[in-house]
Amino acid sequence: MNIEAKAPTAKGPAAWFTGDVYIDPIATRRPEPSRMACACVRFTPGARTAWHSHAVGQTLYITEGIALLGTRDGTVIVARPGHVVYTPPGEEHWHGATPTDFMAHLAFWEGTAEGDGATWLEHVTSDQYTAAAAALTSR
Repeated sequence: MNIEAKAPTAKGPAAWFTGDVYIDPIATRRPEPSRMACACVRFTPGARTAWHSHAVGQTLYITEGIALLGTRDGTVIVARPGHVVYTPPGEEHWHGATPTDFMAHLAFWEGTAEGDGATWLEHVTSDQYTAAAAALTSR
């Protein structure tokens, strides 16, 4: 057992995010049999992931702000601090901050033999994001 050195905060890559997103790795994947990884991800207002999926699923724990999460069928989840959101394996989705507030979450996922298990797709369009943000006024 040992205390791990903190990895530096990194700006999220433009291929995966719209807007400014910062990632603090907490637990990086270890050699097999371990496949778990975890990061604290901070989104500036309006920032969001691209569409993506996880081969073994993903769990998010919202720690700050209000999160918007969307699925391909148009479902929008509005999550607040303390909420836990589970995305099953293979489900294409996105998540991010509202247009007016910062948002942070802890992301937990498992890698696969091929890598981190994520498949990154196209960016969420402005129209898709605006439609999801409209869910804020209905809640």
